[in-house]
Amino acid sequence: MQRRTLLGTTAAAALSPALPRPALAQSSNRVLRFVPEGNLNNPDPIWTTTTVARNHGLMIWDMPYARDDAFNPRPDMVEGHELSDDRLTWRFRLREGLLFHDGAPVRGVDVIASIRRWAKRKPLGQKLEELTEEMSSPDERTFVIRLKRPFGLMLYALADQVFIMPERIARTDAFTQITEFVGSGPYRFVRDEWVSGSQAIYTRFEGYRHRPEAPSFQAGGKVVNFDRVEWKIMPDAATAAAALNNNEVDWVQQPQVDLLPMMRRNRGVRVVVNDRIGVIGMVALNHTQPPFNNQKLRQAIIPALNQLDFVTAALGDERELYHVPAGVFTPGLPMANDEGIEALSGPRDLERARRMVRESGYNNERVVLMAPTDYPVTMAIAQVAADLFKRIGLNVEFASMDWGTLVQRRTSKEPIERGGWSAFCTTYEGLTVSDPSTHVPLRGNGPGGWFGWPTSPRLEALRDQWFEAPDLDAQKAIARQMQRIYFEEVPYLATGQHFIPTAHRANVVDIVKASFPIFWGVRKT
Repeated sequence: MQRRTLLGTTAAAALSPALPRPALAQSSNRVLRFVPEGNLNNPDPIWTTTTVARNHGLMIWDMPYARDDAFNPRPDMVEGHELSDDRLTWRFRLREGLLFHDGAPVRGVDVIASIRRWAKRKPLGQKLEELTEEMSSPDERTFVIRLKRPFGLMLYALADQVFIMPERIARTDAFTQITEFVGSGPYRFVRDEWVSGSQAIYTRFEGYRHRPEAPSFQAGGKVVNFDRVEWKIMPDAATAAAALNNNEVDWVQQPQVDLLPMMRRNRGVRVVVNDRIGVIGMVALNHTQPPFNNQKLRQAIIPALNQLDFVTAALGDERELYHVPAGVFTPGLPMANDEGIEALSGPRDLERARRMVRESGYNNERVVLMAPTDYPVTMAIAQVAADLFKRIGLNVEFASMDWGTLVQRRTSKEPIERGGWSAFCTTYEGLTVSDPSTHVPLRGNGPGGWFGWPTSPRLEALRDQWFEAPDLDAQKAIARQMQRIYFEEVPYLATGQHFIPTAHRANVVDIVKASFPIFWGVRKT
């Protein structure tokens, strides 16, 4: 499939003199004007799984631990911990002087309430909750977690987006959106200036005490160099590129790949790839409704699925921006393996796929494929998926909508006649799907799982074994088994590994190298 049939916005459009330009403030070294990957539709990073909400969360909330450049957990809000000889009791001490944005001190009970809410929605949290006997706070700066049996991933869990909120907010049910956004991190969220679809505004929190270490990915000293960070929502990629070229914004998180050559020609702009581990493209399949509740039909897609079609549709000829084949776990990280990978790397066989569709009993049921209009890369993946489904004989309805609407609709388990869905496309950050502990799409826990709700007792049993594995080699062996089962049960479709470029003005320096935006350390010269 030719890429030009998938992406309608071109560099020529960005250079057009008729292009409307947003009315933005003049440049200032104390203000950072930023275009995020999409709209901040909901600012609750526990309630929603969207990465834009996570990026927002990192600005305004701190965590007990945070991952460094080697992806290892380091103390963030805590001074450190003590572990009992039987490895069942963890005692943590908070740093002195931590404050919430309303001036109240951060206490152990705030941390416990935040952990409990987070644990309801996150895989590592669910595992921690399963193993926890008791959580307590013997004094204001101490919290204690007593386990039923040892849990070697404790510190990784506490570095997994455990955003610390005041107890009164953290007590909100995890499946209900919070309405108050009192942070504990380096920036305040200016709720009164937030306009969904237009802007989100953050200001420096003067009461924040950063750690003394140098920044290291999410860890270290969160030194902020701006009094104000303005997120400007620009769903049209050409508009965002033009604003960057004209110095009307400072940083565009995810420029459209078609526009990169034009942006590179501007000496005032830098196009860089800070992403070291990438994201994994995928097509989620609804296992609760026909036709993808049929395992034989899901298997029928694999012989015709060409990951190269997906990555080149999204990223064009920028060869350094993708890797195929990509299996279940992120290529380049320890759990990645080649078990069964020939199902993706071997010659594609469209006729075999069509035959398998017929043999599956597929009865021309409608396939509603949701696609986000405001995420060009994901839209490209969705268009390739629609073409693939049609070529193997499926009855496809391509449903375009903005990402916020898609996020709402994907929660529905209703039949498509009552607003349900069959499939949608997305990307998952490589670190998140690097091993079974946080790989949400690989869960087989049915109604309690990720959107699509696959049920797989075999995958769940292996995940439990992975947590108990005695060493790395044993974990890798289990990961191989899980990838083999993936190709048998097909919980979702992996479409390749992407490395996402970013673009900023030349005077924006010291950006932390990560696959997503981090707003401490960065400054203007």
